[in-house]
Amino acid sequence: MPTAPRQPITVALLGTPSASAATLYGFFDLLSGTRRDWQLLHGGPDAESPFRPLVVSRDGQPFAAGNGVRITPDAAFADCPHPDIACVTDLMVAPGEDVGAMFDAEVQWLLGAWNAGATLCSSCSGAMLLARTGLLDGEEATSHWAYCDLLARSYPRTRWNADRTLVVAGPDQRLMMAGSGAAWHMLALAIIARFASPEEAMQVARVNLLGGAGDVSAIAYSSLTRGRRADDPVVAQCQVWAASNYRVESPVSQLVTLSGLPVRTFKRRFTQATGMSPLEYVHTLRLEEAKQLLESTELPVEAIAVEVGYQDASFFNRLFRRKVALTPASYRRRFGSLRNQLQQVAGE
Repeated sequence: MPTAPRQPITVALLGTPSASAATLYGFFDLLSGTRRDWQLLHGGPDAESPFRPLVVSRDGQPFAAGNGVRITPDAAFADCPHPDIACVTDLMVAPGEDVGAMFDAEVQWLLGAWNAGATLCSSCSGAMLLARTGLLDGEEATSHWAYCDLLARSYPRTRWNADRTLVVAGPDQRLMMAGSGAAWHMLALAIIARFASPEEAMQVARVNLLGGAGDVSAIAYSSLTRGRRADDPVVAQCQVWAASNYRVESPVSQLVTLSGLPVRTFKRRFTQATGMSPLEYVHTLRLEEAKQLLESTELPVEAIAVEVGYQDASFFNRLFRRKVALTPASYRRRFGSLRNQLQQVAGE
């Protein structure tokens, strides 16, 4: 596993006239929004992404991408000699087309980045360039299903897996590949998990509704604790206390005591400041913690209910389903597997 570089982590996204602008800038947006967007939605202090994505090309000059969108690179190869990560997002080239010497400059740049210690990534058909470096010889790999058979003929020393969404291979696991189509989302999340943290990758997934299996309501991805801290200083103090003490019995009574206000006055001010009653607010804190435990542990649902402050597991199940639009067990199946995969990529 490579040592995590100092932040910001430079991610060079390869721009060529065969690139798809949607995938190229999709990577750019997800990496740029890491940490920043979660903080924005939760009213936290401004935060910069740990990543510095750059669109790079051989000469740094504007060009039309494969789907006609005008691309203006951030840098030429010569201006970005040592990225921490180099990624071929995709190539709009027909399966079996002989790319020949068309991308020799890009292949040489990828090899230079590899020799300088970078992690190399490819998404979908971008594996064609990664294969040309020779670095996939003897390794597991993946690409779009329409390309794998042809790649297997051209590069028989590589074990191509059309059914794999994500493959991590090579020395120190410095080769990362995504398979067909929208699997590039998973590669972006894997990069975030490894070089930032699995927790921040899950935050990006939840902000952008990525990685859930099947037809999942957007509510299941949502953060129940979104929103800014109250401007009312008494309520804000109570919010800080509740964040660490939501498990206690009779939390609303303790919040009233902490506030020093009459019960009715406290409840009115709290609701005005947060948009929720004190009890509803405590429920959101408990359920958000329950979601984290469902994702990251194998604790039984009943034990999680107790852990977050509910003695009645049936009530917890009903409340969770009403607020999250999934049962706790369904939530674990859909999002626990994603977190596990991201933790494995991160080496945790």
